[in-house]
Amino acid sequence: MDDGFLKAVIPAAGLGTRLLSATKEQPKEMLPLFASTVEGQLCIKPIIQLVFEQLYDVGVREFCFIVGRGKRAIEDHFTIDIDYLELLNSRGKNYIASDLQAFYRKIEESTIVWVNQPQPKGFGHAILQARSFADDSSILIHAGDTYIISMKGNDPLQRLLRLHRKDNQAATLLLKEVPDPRSYGVAEVVSKSEGLKVVSLVEKPVKPVTNLAVMPLYVFEPVIFDALEGLPPGYGGEIQLTDAIQRLIEQGLNVGSILLKDELCLDIGAPESYWKALQLSYTYIAASAYYQRV
Repeated sequence: MDDGFLKAVIPAAGLGTRLLSATKEQPKEMLPLFASTVEGQLCIKPIIQLVFEQLYDVGVREFCFIVGRGKRAIEDHFTIDIDYLELLNSRGKNYIASDLQAFYRKIEESTIVWVNQPQPKGFGHAILQARSFADDSSILIHAGDTYIISMKGNDPLQRLLRLHRKDNQAATLLLKEVPDPRSYGVAEVVSKSEGLKVVSLVEKPVKPVTNLAVMPLYVFEPVIFDALEGLPPGYGGEIQLTDAIQRLIEQGLNVGSILLKDELCLDIGAPESYWKALQLSYTYIAASAYYQRV
């Protein structure tokens, strides 16, 4: 990964109302999924830690977390606690301590910035808060409540970055065919030699023109902040990132995308999707990694 892709923004300021009352005091991004430790032991980790570690593993070292009221638990989780490591080791929990130490090492080797979104005005508004952090760099945006993994070694994150570099795009999106896209941003595309060119984008349409749903993982050039600035509220009375991307398209800028196929999208945003994410994380992430080592 080159120097132009070393900054990531992780929005984690949403209220998580669909997961109440579990999220009344606990951020939804701290809800756990099954995982495996560095030694292949079964464990559980907050989804936001899994996202952070995934981005770290592709070379990201500068992170901006967008947080809001009641999100202090996320900051606490990303605060190194040596005393706790010593307590775990003293009680014979060495494999857990080793995994936590590996997480702390990644934190130590990263620059982490915390930015507050004073009011929950939408996903696009949350991204706008990171403008000073991004400066003039390309940025990778990854929602803190969705974890995307490849089942066949063709990492979608790496594919997204390669396409963005290659085609000199203002934005590069991740799309997935879904049976009912009405609860997503929906893209209309045309084929290119590599990837797909996005020609229109609508947030949660009543009558979708395609079944191509936008997944919450993007790469942008700094022009996205100009598109967000002054954007009127859209769907749900919120500032929508989808509307800002549509603005880029209308300005004649290049917006590309890749299509997910065999990848797993673990979304914890609603009770039904969280239950599915727990099942998939156990079956495909944690258990498979564990049994490969025994």
